[in-house]
Amino acid sequence: MLPGAPGGGAGSGGCGGGGRCLLRWLGLRLWSRRGTLLFALLWFGSWLFLNGLVLVHRTILSDFCTDDKSKRILQRLCLDFSRGSLSGDLCEDLCVGGLVEYQRCLYYENGKKVMEARWRGNRVILKSKLENFSSYEPLGLLDYQETGEELSALDVVLYATLEVRNSLGLAEEEEEEGGGRNGSLWRQKLKLREKSYSRAELGSLWALLQQEEYTFLRVLQDLSPHVAQVLGSCGHFYAVEFLSAGHAWDQNLFSMDEVPGHAGGSGRWSSRLVVHRIALSFMDMVRHFDNDFTHKLHLCDVKPENFAVRKDLTVSRSIQEVLTEVLTVSRSIQEVLTVVAIDVDMAFFEPKMRDILEQNCSSDDDCNFFDCWSRCEAERRRCSPRRRNTNLQVICEKIFRPWFSPTVLGAKAGLPLQVELQRAVQDCSETDGDEGGARRVHQRLLAVLRALLQEEVAPEDRKWTEDEPESVHMALNF
Repeated sequence: MLPGAPGGGAGSGGCGGGGRCLLRWLGLRLWSRRGTLLFALLWFGSWLFLNGLVLVHRTILSDFCTDDKSKRILQRLCLDFSRGSLSGDLCEDLCVGGLVEYQRCLYYENGKKVMEARWRGNRVILKSKLENFSSYEPLGLLDYQETGEELSALDVVLYATLEVRNSLGLAEEEEEEGGGRNGSLWRQKLKLREKSYSRAELGSLWALLQQEEYTFLRVLQDLSPHVAQVLGSCGHFYAVEFLSAGHAWDQNLFSMDEVPGHAGGSGRWSSRLVVHRIALSFMDMVRHFDNDFTHKLHLCDVKPENFAVRKDLTVSRSIQEVLTEVLTVSRSIQEVLTVVAIDVDMAFFEPKMRDILEQNCSSDDDCNFFDCWSRCEAERRRCSPRRRNTNLQVICEKIFRPWFSPTVLGAKAGLPLQVELQRAVQDCSETDGDEGGARRVHQRLLAVLRALLQEEVAPEDRKWTEDEPESVHMALNF
């Protein structure tokens, strides 16, 4: 037999022939490549998984609202105060006197921190757009200031005015008037101070002015009952009054047990009557924001969580006119419910609203900025700077519709006034930028709510009902 012939000697190596050896060799190479590919895929998958865990930790776990992290943030704030880096009327009570007691963390995302605390026994909300004082841009003017030198009150007024104007998007002559009266009252308060400002005071003021919500609330402090009150500050943190926010999951949107005057709480009013009175205050807030400043104030993020209800002793004239048709004056003054905007990150005066809306576009969908909509002008391929919908339209869509839906009303849904209210809310939701139509819808809703209030109030609390029995029905003659 010739060497290397099939079935031949040792040269075959047990392969059963050269062809089998070749196949086995190819198989080993193929397995080796497949194993290498599987190993590479396994390694890549493990790498993706580990990096995914790191990303989750950084974006979710690190932003998780915890008490430990909140307390550490406040400790750093007090450390900066002890070093003389910042100041504020809240600092002494928070860092020295122990009169500010941390309660719980409410919100934390991308550095924005919201906490509940007790200040001298009263519940307050502590807020800051960024976690650390050092994260805010310092006042550049201080870099050119000699050591120990202090800025005059006039200099502070000038730079604070410029920052407020830029934040609110108002030109100088406009800011003097109406967004106007807005800034002027604050400037007057700054001017009343005779002594100059320290570096810590200036740094703290500058950090606060870089937070649009603080600027907005502080400027409207004495001008509107429909915004949360700023109570004090320490460095970059500021305290606002505590008010229970609304809840999208609650059919009444606001917890009735926490609303002053409700029968389930400390008062005697029914849930539906409370809802109608809160709706009346929503209407007053819309009228106020549309008409009482030089420029309209646009709400671009309308949801129950951004509003709360306060019990006020003062009454706006429009609400007073309605309530005096239903209640005795003394009762109405004691139990007025005021809707308050507690999150105004997305509230803009008309000039800034126009700048936001006027963007490049290819369709109307490109011109929607949260709850503020515009139209795409095809010729210019630019969004119209004029808002298409209105504050009232969004309130009707997102607040009134859930409140006054047949599902929530139940057996009362078929009553004439409730049917009329549902129709008015539907028409309100579909009003499309027509100011005349919006005014008519506003008056129509106001008339129905007035009639519902008079219908639901207890007889001993009514005024003029027996003397003028036709007044309720006349209010519905649109």
